[in-house]
Amino acid sequence: MDSPSLLISGLRKQFARPAVDGLDLSIARGELYALLGPNGAGKTTTLRMVAGLLAPDAGRIEVNGIDLALDPAGAKRSMAYLPDDPMLYGKLKPTEYLEFVAGLWGVDAAAAEPRARQLLDWLDLSKHAHELTEGFSRGMKQKLALAGALIHEPQLLILDEPLTGLDAGASRQVKDLLLSHVAKGGTVILTTHILEVAERLAQRIGIIQHGRLIAQGTLEQLRMETAADTLEDMFLQLTGQA
Repeated sequence: MDSPSLLISGLRKQFARPAVDGLDLSIARGELYALLGPNGAGKTTTLRMVAGLLAPDAGRIEVNGIDLALDPAGAKRSMAYLPDDPMLYGKLKPTEYLEFVAGLWGVDAAAAEPRARQLLDWLDLSKHAHELTEGFSRGMKQKLALAGALIHEPQLLILDEPLTGLDAGASRQVKDLLLSHVAKGGTVILTTHILEVAERLAQRIGIIQHGRLIAQGTLEQLRMETAADTLEDMFLQLTGQA
């Protein structure tokens, strides 16, 4: 239990150019960590490699002490990944979708049913529990996908732009759910272009550019490093956009 929830060492991935270039990152258990960066900085590529959806060219990834390359099934069992545009099954109702996802993770039906009800209640989806998801708004789909990611109670939750398309009320519900997950000892790593979200929620913030981590720390540590007041000013200064 002393190992980090996520440990990345020397991670590299190249397409036409280096997308991730020797990235080192350690995220503690029970931490909410925001990974920020300009478009094309390598954030999504990094998360896809951590989730096991993209093979790195070099480097090592450990999830809760398990080497992803040596034991991919074991490493993936304790995490969940939610992309910025999640796929749902339009002909399923939310309850059916969550039952299906729980089954994929091997969650016992007796445990999955109350967990699904709880998640739908938290995300204000209970009143839509028996509607087909094909008629859902983007925000409702985003919330249901988050419920699916949490159905097996993963230790590490990886979210790529989780608040995209959400209104203020839905954003608050998602933020509260993430904070609850962390309060129970879970770990969250997220990317977001909404800097206010990182400023309010994250215990630590990492800024990536050209596939490399260029700054990392608490908000106060980044404030001391840059002498800037807001995260927006810090971000623009550190990425050379000020």
